[in-house]
Amino acid sequence: MNSLLICPVCKSPLTENEKNYTCQNGHNFDKAKQGYVNLLMSSKQGVHGDDKLMVNARRLFLEKGYYAPMREAVAKILGEGNTVLDAGCGEGYYTSVFAENNKVYGIDISKEALKAASRRCKNASFAVASIYELPFADDSFDACVNIFAPDSPSEYLRILKKGGRLIMVTPMEEHLMELKNAVYTTPYKNSFVDPERIGFDIVSSRELKYTVTLESNEEIVSLFCMTPYYYNTSPSDRQKLDALEKLTTKVEFLITEYQKN
Repeated sequence: MNSLLICPVCKSPLTENEKNYTCQNGHNFDKAKQGYVNLLMSSKQGVHGDDKLMVNARRLFLEKGYYAPMREAVAKILGEGNTVLDAGCGEGYYTSVFAENNKVYGIDISKEALKAASRRCKNASFAVASIYELPFADDSFDACVNIFAPDSPSEYLRILKKGGRLIMVTPMEEHLMELKNAVYTTPYKNSFVDPERIGFDIVSSRELKYTVTLESNEEIVSLFCMTPYYYNTSPSDRQKLDALEKLTTKVEFLITEYQKN
């Protein structure tokens, strides 16, 4: 079966078989039992992305629906009938909705994330790969979605067709500020990111702001564990969360739609 994936060794198109992917030059990549394929070259194996703790935390939190309004907003912009790359797809919470009406590929550097994504979403194709070296040919996709994932402007520009769209979701300055207040003595705001980017025109830019109330300590800790703050926070500061049974915090997303010019 034809696939949009290309061989990470020779850049030839990959053919999907029942148990593996192969290219015309004889390179072979086995599918994991969950269905995803690992296309990350051995020199990058030390960079493994989110671990099981972060993946499970993200799944527990997202399944409560706290970020569902953002997911639905992105899905509405994305529309139907497109070939879509979900770049940095994580455990597939967003991918599963995009794949209802589109042909979707999801890539992430974390095997643990893709194990979960493959179980959740059976109608998408998943590959372990780096956002900075996407395993796809030039001009492959109608659209690319990036939700809180690392940015790779040149790669997004390369793999999108002429007129293709990029949908970026980034945290705004006050995103999760009350969670930070509960942990840090002097919490900082998120950095402002200039939405302008070379090679793209801005089609639309929307701020989505609301508050969520987490109803248990498990939810609060899960939210914290799925953020970049977790591994950069001292044990004593993390322990401040243990006493919290309820937390109301702002969530603020900037959703920007671009078109390749």
